[in-house]
Amino acid sequence: MEERRYRSASGAPITLRRRQHSASCRELAVRCPRLQLRSLSAVTSAVWLAAYGLFVLSENSMVLSAAIFVTLIGLIVYLHFVKIDQESLLVIGSLGIQVTSSYASGKESTTFIEMSQVKDVVINEAIHMQKVIYYLCILLQDLGDPQGVSEVVPLFQSSKPRLDCLIEVYKSCQEILEQRKTAPQSS
Repeated sequence: MEERRYRSASGAPITLRRRQHSASCRELAVRCPRLQLRSLSAVTSAVWLAAYGLFVLSENSMVLSAAIFVTLIGLIVYLHFVKIDQESLLVIGSLGIQVTSSYASGKESTTFIEMSQVKDVVINEAIHMQKVIYYLCILLQDLGDPQGVSEVVPLFQSSKPRLDCLIEVYKSCQEILEQRKTAPQSS
């Protein structure tokens, strides 16, 4: 297993883990930084101080209870549905591509795309807030038009790796896709 450190589009440190299971099977995982205790403490303290201020003004203890309840529920929702720790891509030349997102709570979300549906894997660019950002995406084949694209599936939406990291993932995917394209011609 090979591990390299990169930066996300926002400048946060991320890690790319690359594991080659066989010549036509690779796993690429981008790991985001864990939830920072400092930021969690700051948000919790701000909410509880605001609730205490409202309690002093209103003299209603329900305000404090509601603040505690809201922060706990908010934290659970954030960890279970928003904060993604790792995004991985498993490319198997003969089967397809599996995209997995692992949340901070331990929940995983997996999508599988059959190789017959994959037209190509490309690096695309977009302009966002006066800045050019790059992202990796899978182009799905249009069943009605073999030259057309029916859907674009963006990858690594949460970690948002910079171009140097995306190029590494792109090259790995292209090696496997090229093997798939040359295999029927040699048989």
